[in-house]
Amino acid sequence: MTAPHGRGLLHLAAALDQQAAFDAASYVGPAQLAERGGLDFVTLGDTFTRPGPDALAVLSRVAPATRRVGLVPTVTTTHTEPFHVQAAVATLDWVSRGRAGWQLDVSTTEGEARLFGRRHAAPADALWREAGEIAEVAARLWDSWEDDAEIRDEATGRFIDRDKLHHVDFRGATFFVKGPSIVPRPPQGHPVRVVDATEGPARRVAARYADVALVRVVGPAQARAVRAELRDAAAEFGRNPDTLRVLGSLVVDLGDGERAAEPGHGGGGPRQTAQGPLYRGGPVDLAELIAAWHASEAVDGFHLTPVEPRRDLERLVNATVALLQHRGLFRTFYPGSTLREHLGLARPANQYAVTGGTS
Repeated sequence: MTAPHGRGLLHLAAALDQQAAFDAASYVGPAQLAERGGLDFVTLGDTFTRPGPDALAVLSRVAPATRRVGLVPTVTTTHTEPFHVQAAVATLDWVSRGRAGWQLDVSTTEGEARLFGRRHAAPADALWREAGEIAEVAARLWDSWEDDAEIRDEATGRFIDRDKLHHVDFRGATFFVKGPSIVPRPPQGHPVRVVDATEGPARRVAARYADVALVRVVGPAQARAVRAELRDAAAEFGRNPDTLRVLGSLVVDLGDGERAAEPGHGGGGPRQTAQGPLYRGGPVDLAELIAAWHASEAVDGFHLTPVEPRRDLERLVNATVALLQHRGLFRTFYPGSTLREHLGLARPANQYAVTGGTS
């Protein structure tokens, strides 16, 4: 089941990525700015070869300095231990009081594989199949503690009800996990899973497991086709398609002042670049693009990556978002406190409590 989700509900997110920023505190201000604009969530990218601090650790630092905005680090599933990954994401959900997400990614290069020395690089389709299995086992481990498993009864000395802890006994193609988790069930039940579904191998994983799918597309017709494909595939997996949010991903260059969108960038659609679809123009025309794509049911919202992090995020929040709010197209306050509530997604039922699974 999902909360009612009308076409009037627009979702907006922004990337916090900064070049050569090694101080986690430098991400706090931008996250607070995104929160003032009411954005659903912020992302922070990460790879094994990217210079800079660990994205999940940075957003754990940002969490106590914010109150509502969702926090979504990229955590790569290749070469990492599924048990540790899910525990780290669950911990972020606890630290943020229910605002954590997790953008799944894979590592395909031999150079990154040599950093670990455990196995060679593998094709993207195999790695995304593995990522899907890790998404599955993460959900099972998050459910391995029932919500009321903690007793904390000082009189009897009992901390947990062992009957409400469950072994997951999951065997994937490359790993086996017995469980239960070492972290109690997260506040959201399942932290929000995000997948960039632009490329084919990732699209199947997004349809089956993601709460939010990001798609890098250059026009509303392309976006609409990809969204329909993802929703159809979700239905084939037995999901309610309305539990999947599809956001268009754009790189945005809002420049130094208001001006009309450059030809090939705004209006009819962004221009494809090596970094992804790029919008270059003013914040007013960006608001028009966002409103038009959403009204035509091409996307459920947008994930925006500023070219100049501080300048463009400030113009995005203070101009583009403010205009969308003025037109009644985007909320002016957070109706809830968790990322799932921002996205209009229900808290999942615990699969072991529902099915009566045994430990």
